[in-house]
Parts: sequence; C-alpha cells; structure tokens
Amino acid sequence: MPRASATFDAPTDLRAQYRIRSDVLAGRSPEQQPRPIVRASWDRSRTLGLTPDGVPPTPPVTASEVEAQRSASALRPMIDQLAAVLHGAVDSAGMLLAVTSADARILWRAGPAPMRKYADELGMVPGATWAEGNVGTNGIGTALVEGKPVGIHQAEHYAEGHLPWSCAAAPIRDPLTGEQVGAVDLSYRSAAVNPLALPHVVMAAQLAEAQLRQRYHESAERLRTHAAPMLARLGGPAIAVTRDGICAASVGTEPPARLTLPSDIKPGSVWLPGIGTVIAEPVPDGWLLRLPDDESDDEPTTVVRLDLTASPAIVQITGQSGSWSHTLSPRHSEIMLSLALHAGGRSASELADDLFADPARTVTVRAEMSRLRRTLGGLLDAMPYRISEHVRADAALPDDPQMLLPGSSAPIVVRTRADLADAATDADSPAGRHRAY
Repeated sequence: MPRASATFDAPTDLRAQYRIRSDVLAGRSPEQQPRPIVRASWDRSRTLGLTPDGVPPTPPVTASEVEAQRSASALRPMIDQLAAVLHGAVDSAGMLLAVTSADARILWRAGPAPMRKYADELGMVPGATWAEGNVGTNGIGTALVEGKPVGIHQAEHYAEGHLPWSCAAAPIRDPLTGEQVGAVDLSYRSAAVNPLALPHVVMAAQLAEAQLRQRYHESAERLRTHAAPMLARLGGPAIAVTRDGICAASVGTEPPARLTLPSDIKPGSVWLPGIGTVIAEPVPDGWLLRLPDDESDDEPTTVVRLDLTASPAIVQITGQSGSWSHTLSPRHSEIMLSLALHAGGRSASELADDLFADPARTVTVRAEMSRLRRTLGGLLDAMPYRISEHVRADAALPDDPQMLLPGSSAPIVVRTRADLADAATDADSPAGRHRAY
C-alpha cells in the first residue's frame, strides 16, 4: 500500500491554527487556508451533521461486544507485537496507542496511566467509535477515509474536546484483498508536533501487513501438506485452496493464483467464476475443489465422525478424495459433543449454557467457535452453530459413561454421562455406545 511521507505540514503557529479553524467553521474567509486534507474532513464532518461542541451520536459499545470484535479481528494475533514495536513511543514519549477495527472502533488501547485518564475523560475508550461521522476530524477516522497515513495537530480537529490533542494514524490493509482491516494510532497532548508519531504508525502498519501476509503463506503451506497425498490419489483435475481462496496446490489443471469463494461455501457442488462447477470437500485450512468428470459425481458424501472414545477426542473427516483428522482441545470436544447431540443447531447462548451453565457467556463461545471453525471450516455452520447439513455426522461414545471427557464438568457432558448410564441399565439397548446424528 502507498505510504505518505513521515511528516505533515501543519502550521507551526498554534495561534494561527486556532484562528484558521475559528474562521472556517464560522463561515468566514481565513487568513490562510487549512491543509486540504483537513479542510475536506471539516467539510465532511459538517455535512454529516456534526457540530464542534456536540456529543458523538454513537456511544461506546459494551465490553462483551468489544471482546467479540477483538476475537473476530484479523489483527488480534499481532497486538502484542505491535505494542512491543511502539513501546518506546508509548512509554518514553508519553503517547497513547490505539488499534481499531475497519470502522474506526477502538478495540485495544495502551499507554501511561495519565494518558489513559485523559483519554477516559475524552471518551477515547475501548468500544468508542472514532470515525469522522461520530467525532469529526481525527487521525483514526480521517486516515481510514483517506486510505493513507494522516497526522492531525490540535486545532486541526473538528471537535472542541479534541483540541488539546495531536494524533497520527495509519490504516492497515489486508495484503490479499487490499481492504482496510483497521488502523493504528498514536495520540498525545502537546503544543508541538511530535516528529516520531507518524513514522512510527507507518512502521507499525507495515509490520501488521507483513504479519498478515505471513499468515496467508503459512496457511497455504499447511494446506499444501495436508492436500498433497489427497491430490496424488485423484484421477482427475483438482485444486487445493485456502479459506481465503489462495491456490496452494493443484493437479491436472492450471488455476489462477486466487479464486473467489462464496462466503457460504458448503461441501458439494459449487459454481466458481472463471472455473465453473466444482465439487468442494473440506480439508484442514481450506478446501479441495475437484473438477467433476460427469454429472453423477457432483454430490460426494462427506462423513464427520466425532470420536470421544479417544483421549484426546478426535474429529475424523472422510470424503471421496481421502480422509484427515483433527485432535480437539477439551473445550472444543465439549462444543462438538453439544453440536452432535443437537442436529438443529445451538445459539451462542444455548452453547454457553451447555458449556458453562451461564447463557450470558456468549463472548467466550463466539471466540471458541471462531477458533474451531478456522480448522473445520465448512463443516460447521453459524446462526445457529451446527454441523453442516451437507455432511453426514456421527459420534462414537465410550462404553463407560464416566470415561466421556473425564475431568470435564460442562453441563452438556454431565447430562450425556447420565443419559448413557440410564441407557446402560437396559440390557437390550445398545444406546450410548454409538450414535448417528
């Protein structure tokens, strides 16, 4: 992504800045025009109906909503590294670090206690929306609108409450799609422009984009490893693609570097632009796309088997192109048990009740489901969460009810153990030994 110069030419005379701002916002002809990027932002803020002394129309969201957005953010895995890179600027120079979503919502914030206190008073808190349409001209919102690094100094802000502050922000782009996924910002309270702020956020944004690029590369490498033996067994053309559509490997065809996959891709027949109809089978970190030879081959059967007799539990996936398995963590084992027992699906609150006996713990559930779906992908649906109806699923349970996820106290596990014990009292009933869902 193109980067701006690491400096910005704000007027050095602070009193002149305030006169310029006062004249422009009052509709008078100023003695000197503000920077074009600032004037354009002031005009947008006014057009959006904001007043310099007004209250942001959108209040901060709740802590649980912030945590849900953090879990879903592509930036979450690199927050600690970004904080480490900017540690000197944050601590030594007394700056406040903020990392936001693509819509300018503050998700992470760090800085010295005095700066956090000032930010609290300003309303610059996790969950607050720092978009131009909510707080007017500022580093975060204006950088996201302009699509490039931006520095805003004191009287260049639109809102009265922001005038003691200066800030520099840079958008972070997904290197694959080019879309903005968030922004990184350094804010401080000083009458002088800090020359380090803008180059620091540019460096941080470049680091984040490099990390995103590396994650795409690692995902493709993992998929290539899993898919290679499956591709070798196939008699026809096929492509292994990551969940993001990156073509990691192929046989019998020369695919483009990236395919556009439907957001709701499921196992089975799928039509793709430029490729046509393919047969999609889920594999770790992505999909195996087979180009069918005839119409009779367009609906393969994918079988998902939850093996709870193993320790740790395993999910085994079998399709026409081969088999693969994934070892489950204890929490993911509990989730898969609940989904196997409820073919119609479970809402986030129902899963929270199954796992914690607390329907309110939906943030934790969504975070765990996000992690689980990174591997199992199209095997799991959302809204409600469920094992895809496009696959056949069954579960193998232990003969001894107490051996079902030993050590787990999740309500869903406790109930299932009791059901298995009750079924075992009927000598004629094999229920509980092996179930299909």
